[in-house]
Amino acid sequence: MQEVKQLIYKGEKVDIECKEAESNVPRSAYESYSAFANTKGGYIILGVKEDKKKALPEERFIIQGIQNSKKQVEDFWNTINSIKVNRNLLKDEDVFIVEESGVSLIVIKVPRADYKMRPIYVGENPYKGTFKRNNEGDYHATEHEIRGMIRDQNPDGNDGMILEYYTMDDIDKETLRKYRQIFEIRNDGHVWNALDDRLFLEKLGGYRKDRREGKEGLTLAGLMMFGDGLAIRDEFDNIFMDYRNESEITMDIRWNDRITYDGTWENNLFNFFTKVTPKLTEDLKKPFRLEGIQRIDETPVHKAVREAFVNLIIHADYLMDAGVLKVIKRSNGFEFTNPGILKLPLEDIYRGGNSKSRNPHMQTMLRMVGFGDNAGSGFPSILATWEEEGWVQPELIEDTALNQVTLYLKMIPEHGEQSTKKSAESAEKSAETQEALLSERQKQILACMELEVLYKTEEIAEKIGLKGPRTRQLLNELVAMGRLTCTAATKNRRYIRIE
Repeated sequence: MQEVKQLIYKGEKVDIECKEAESNVPRSAYESYSAFANTKGGYIILGVKEDKKKALPEERFIIQGIQNSKKQVEDFWNTINSIKVNRNLLKDEDVFIVEESGVSLIVIKVPRADYKMRPIYVGENPYKGTFKRNNEGDYHATEHEIRGMIRDQNPDGNDGMILEYYTMDDIDKETLRKYRQIFEIRNDGHVWNALDDRLFLEKLGGYRKDRREGKEGLTLAGLMMFGDGLAIRDEFDNIFMDYRNESEITMDIRWNDRITYDGTWENNLFNFFTKVTPKLTEDLKKPFRLEGIQRIDETPVHKAVREAFVNLIIHADYLMDAGVLKVIKRSNGFEFTNPGILKLPLEDIYRGGNSKSRNPHMQTMLRMVGFGDNAGSGFPSILATWEEEGWVQPELIEDTALNQVTLYLKMIPEHGEQSTKKSAESAEKSAETQEALLSERQKQILACMELEVLYKTEEIAEKIGLKGPRTRQLLNELVAMGRLTCTAATKNRRYIRIE
C-alpha cells in the first residue's frame, strides 16, 4: 500500500489516473485505459476521491477505498475482454487489489501498446473511442492522431504510397542530377547507373506502379526527397523545414544563420540535408590522420551528427496535420526535432538492433549515397560516440501532446569540472535565498505546477482556491522573480514553471 500511496500523492500526471469507483468500475476507467495504451502507459487507481479545491496532493487525493473489490476486478476483466474495448493488452499481474486497515484499492498497470496494435479504443469506432493522455488528463484523440496510429501499423512504412496526379514532371531535375552524380561515384559500375530517371527512381522506391489498382506515379519518398518545391508545398503544406545556428545568439540576435524556404532553393529533403549537413559539422574538430596517402579528416562525432539528421528524416511522419523538421546548432550541442511519435518504446531504441523506420525508402536513398547506418544500429552508434567522448548521454524526448520527437546531443562533460560544481553550489544558495522570500501563496502555486507544462490563470486559481485577478498578480510576481515564464500577451497567456 505504501508504494501505491506514493503514486497517488504524486498527483494525477501523464502516467497516473485516480478514480472514485466506490461501488463499480466507471466508464472513464476504460477511457483512461485507451489513453495510457495509446500514449506512454501508466497506472489507473480505483478508490481515490479527488477534491479539486485543494492544492496539496495529500489533501487533494482522498483514499476512501471501494466496495466489493473482487467483484469489481471481475467486472473489469469481463469488460476489457469484451467488444466494449477493441483489444486487451493486460496480463493477470497487471490488475491487483491492495488492502490496508480495511481499505481496498484496485491498481491497473496499463502498458504502452505496440505500434502494430494502436489505436486502442473504447466501443467499435476508433474515431469516436480513441483517447490519448497529456498532463491535463485524458482527451479524445484527433482524427489526424488516429490516422497516424493506423498508418504506423503498416509494416512497409509510410513513404511507399503513390501520390495521385504526381508524375516525373514534379521532380526537380537538378536535385536528382546531384543525387545520381553522388550515387555513381559511390557505386561505380552499379547496373542502376545506366537507367533513365524514372526507372532509377523506381528501383529506389521513389516511383511505383500498382498493377492491381492500375495506377502509377511518384511515391511520398520520391516527391519529398527530390520533388519540385512548389509540388511539395501543394501536397505537404503542413511540413516546414528549418535550420538555425544559435551558437552565438545574444539578446538582439536570435540566430547567426538560418536555412528555411525563401524561394532561393527547391525545398525538398535531399536539398535540405545537403545544405544543412556541412553547416552542422564545419566547426567540429578534425584531427590530422592518414590512411596510406589519403588524409582522413572525419571523426565518429561527424558521423554521429549526420546519423542524427538521417534519423530525423527517416522517422518523421510527413502526413501529420502540422509538423516541423527542425535542426538547431548550439555552441555546446545540437537539437533535432521531427513530427510523429516514437513507434518503439524508448528502452528498445536505446538498446538498438531493431529499427522501425516510417520511411524505409528514404532510408535506402540516403544509405546508397553514404548516409545512415544499417537498420537498428544508428542510434546505438550515436550513444557509443558520445560515451567515448565523455559527454552526457544523448536525450530522446517524445512529446505525445505535440506529436513530435526531439533528440538532444549535448557536448557537455558527463562529470563536470570543479568550476561547474562551484557554479551549481552558488546557484543553489541563491535559490535558497529566493525561496525564503516567497510568500506562502507563491510557494503553493509553485508546488502545484509541473516543470515545463503550460497553465492558464484559471487552472492555477482553481488549484489554490483564489480568484483570477489575485492569482494573475501572484503569477506575474513569480515571472518577475524568474521562477515562471509566460507566453502570449493577455487573454491567451500561459505560465510555465522553470528550473
